[in-house]
Amino acid sequence: MKIKTSVTLLLSALMLNQSAWAAQQLTIWEDIKKSDGIKTAIADFQQQFGVEVKVQEMPFAQQIEKLRLDGPAGIGPDVLVIPNDQLGSAVVQGLLAPLKIDAAEQSAYTPSAMAAFTQNKTVYGVPKAVETLVLIYNKDLLPAPLKSLEEYRAFSQKQREAKQYGLLAKFDQIYYSWGVMAPMGAYIFGKDDKGGFNTQDVGLNTAGSVEAVSWLKRFFSEGLLPGGIMGDNGLNAIDSLFTEKKAAAVINGPWAFQPYQAAGINYGVAPLPLLPNGKPMSSFLGVKGYVVSTWSKDQALAQKFISFINQPQYVKERYQKTQEIPPVTALMNDPIIKDDEKANAVAVQAARATAMPGVPEMQEVWGPANAALELSVSGKQAPKAALDNAVKQISMQIEAMQASNQ
Repeated sequence: MKIKTSVTLLLSALMLNQSAWAAQQLTIWEDIKKSDGIKTAIADFQQQFGVEVKVQEMPFAQQIEKLRLDGPAGIGPDVLVIPNDQLGSAVVQGLLAPLKIDAAEQSAYTPSAMAAFTQNKTVYGVPKAVETLVLIYNKDLLPAPLKSLEEYRAFSQKQREAKQYGLLAKFDQIYYSWGVMAPMGAYIFGKDDKGGFNTQDVGLNTAGSVEAVSWLKRFFSEGLLPGGIMGDNGLNAIDSLFTEKKAAAVINGPWAFQPYQAAGINYGVAPLPLLPNGKPMSSFLGVKGYVVSTWSKDQALAQKFISFINQPQYVKERYQKTQEIPPVTALMNDPIIKDDEKANAVAVQAARATAMPGVPEMQEVWGPANAALELSVSGKQAPKAALDNAVKQISMQIEAMQASNQ
């Protein structure tokens, strides 16, 4: 009888344990039209861990905003996708759980991508995909990419004589001009003693920054770029000229590949060219990453899910299905990316790029910096004066923002 009772109790315990395990579930918010890339990984995770995984798609840039409401209400996700420039404010507001990712796992990703989801030496996300600016050229007008930006300037002069354009770029905006400014000595924020950002130290008006903007101004003063390129509609002007075969090359991102292909352009892609100082152009690195909600009922399981789906075999399948470049070193050296001209150009440039500071104060930089660049390249104000004023304005706005948060 004792034996029978013991067996019954043991079976009951096992059934309860199995029931509790099977009852576990995770809710994942994935980017629009990207969930197909993680289907196999999810199926294997469910089978291996006996966890039900529910996936919902929504635009990745809007997920953190939705989490603010859905998280406290108990209807939010365990795992979501955010861009790295939203990380700083999300951490400050307590929306994300810190992750325990050891050094070995971190080393599988490119350092710049991993840094994009690290705040004060604490990891808050695992990088999913990177995008950055590249050089896109029309092979019918320019058979091979040129090596330097100076060569593109000379080529653009010849093209203008033929009433065509050589290289087009939105050099009146910091997102596009940063690739020249940073390698020539500009920085957005300095670093503090702990290696974090010192937002009181804004470096957009260094001697190197002034030199870079003065050099970029020549593209405008020499008539190598159309007047309509400036302002909010500038990107539309660039796309129109390129798809109408009136421009040989543009600086743009992977988001332009599909529209250019649909327009029937025989285009190639290359990393950005060299600068007058011999350094390659840099660029801002945009990183999407998987993060865990503070309101997740099982943060450890949510992190286990992120690590599981980012194993190389699943990342490779995700790339094949979504065409998003994963910042996984092993994949970047895989022939599937290395032998693909477009993907390899993005991968090479991503390694040269730097993630934009993921702190809330970054939002105060864009407006004044863009205004200073437009004033500079249009000749309405000397670059040094315009950049000095921008730094003053940014510093004042940051001071006001920090005061209001106290």
